[in-house]
Order: sequence, then structure tokens, then C-alpha cells
Amino acid sequence: MLIWCGVLFALAIFAFVDSVLNMGEVFRQVNSVLFMLISLALFVRTSTKSKEQKLEKYQDKIFVLEREIRSLKEGREKLADY
Repeated sequence: MLIWCGVLFALAIFAFVDSVLNMGEVFRQVNSVLFMLISLALFVRTSTKSKEQKLEKYQDKIFVLEREIRSLKEGREKLADY
């Protein structure tokens, strides 16, 4: 997904440069700017979701390890009482 965002952003830059250099109409310039902004927003959204996914994986791993530690402590207490 991140690669497609980069490709979309690069195409938007090419469209913007083409419209500026060829003295295109106002619609072409506005269209290329909107295309570039939408692709940039998609890029930012994808990168933030990727970071959130890593954080969620770390939180899940911490939860599993805490649960395992708790069960080991309970097991040790039961052995001490036995």
C-alpha cells in the first residue's frame, strides 16, 4: 500500500509540473493540486496506520507476557503452600 501511495504522489507531482510548464488552464492546475493533496493524505494515513499496527502488536505481546508471569507466580505460590 505504501508503494502505491508513493507512485500516486509521484504521478501527482508530474501532473502538476506538466500543468505549470504547459501553461494549462486553471482546472488542470486545480485538478493536479487536488490529486497531489489526496495522495499525500493517503500516504500520511497509511504510514500512521502502520505505526499504530506496530504499537498494537507490542501491546498484545506485553499483555501475553504479563499473563504468563502472573500464572507462573500463582504456580510458584501453590508449590510453596504444598
